[in-house]
Amino acid sequence: MNPESFQNNAVFWIETDKIKPNPFQPRREFDPEKLRDLSESIRAYGVLQPLVVTRKEVVKDDGGIVVEYELLAGERRLRASKLVGLPHVPALIRAGENSDREKLEISIIENLQREDLNAVERARAFKRLADDFGFKHHEIGTRVGKSRVYVTNTMRILDLPNEILDAVSSGIINEGHTRPLLMLVDRPEEQTVLFKEISVKKITVREAEEIARKIAVDRARKKDVTVDPELVAIEGKLRESLGTRVHIEKRENGGKILIDFFSTDDLLAILAMLESKEKRSPSEMIDRHLAKMKAEKPPVAQENTEKDEPQEDEEELYSVRNFTV
Repeated sequence: MNPESFQNNAVFWIETDKIKPNPFQPRREFDPEKLRDLSESIRAYGVLQPLVVTRKEVVKDDGGIVVEYELLAGERRLRASKLVGLPHVPALIRAGENSDREKLEISIIENLQREDLNAVERARAFKRLADDFGFKHHEIGTRVGKSRVYVTNTMRILDLPNEILDAVSSGIINEGHTRPLLMLVDRPEEQTVLFKEISVKKITVREAEEIARKIAVDRARKKDVTVDPELVAIEGKLRESLGTRVHIEKRENGGKILIDFFSTDDLLAILAMLESKEKRSPSEMIDRHLAKMKAEKPPVAQENTEKDEPQEDEEELYSVRNFTV
């Protein structure tokens, strides 16, 4: 920020109540505990670094003139000063009129220099510069001292669902966890399950990346081989019903079902589903599902197979009785 842009490079004491917040402030999350800590520091030592404001004279209906100030930088200091009850705060007055773009740009740069923005706030601020003011990614990078790739990758976070963005903003998961979650952006069910694992099991970024890569590899493998549609349907049905990752490993004789769970409560919920009010066993439910799928298949011309060896009944092969959990 050019020193010549300030009026006389002097610090003014301005009435706290006369300073309006910056409508383009990109920061939305303010930790109450940290704010209280800052207010106690201000109570003991005062505001050590001036705020940055713009000054505007507004003509009233009766012909009088009222001076208004709008905050450009120092939102936390202003909030903490109000908590203490300071009547005046030190401020540098930015000379000249500032456009909306300049106000947003100054706020973003000031917050980035202090590392006060979380990943989601930073991404939304970049997106606003791009959408509202037509900035290219490399132009945003130049203004905030970052690379174009950094800006692009930061904005990709906004492709995640709001539930995950809220978790990032509140610190439930960190910014590093968004990378493996973004790898599953086209697989919302798997993405939701991985998010639960990150937030509940507290798995590391590396562990999350390994899970996401495995899912991607399995998906690619399934594209290369013939997949039994009935087996895939059962796997999807179980995943949907249980709300967790389910993987069926088919073997020459039977197979096994792998069910992920996050806690003892989840395990009890799965048990409750299996012991449904209808008192039907899992094998009965899946056999009924297979029968329904078979009935819905279009009729296929039958060939004479009297000489062929008898084949094992497919419904029996895929019955849950042949699987272990």
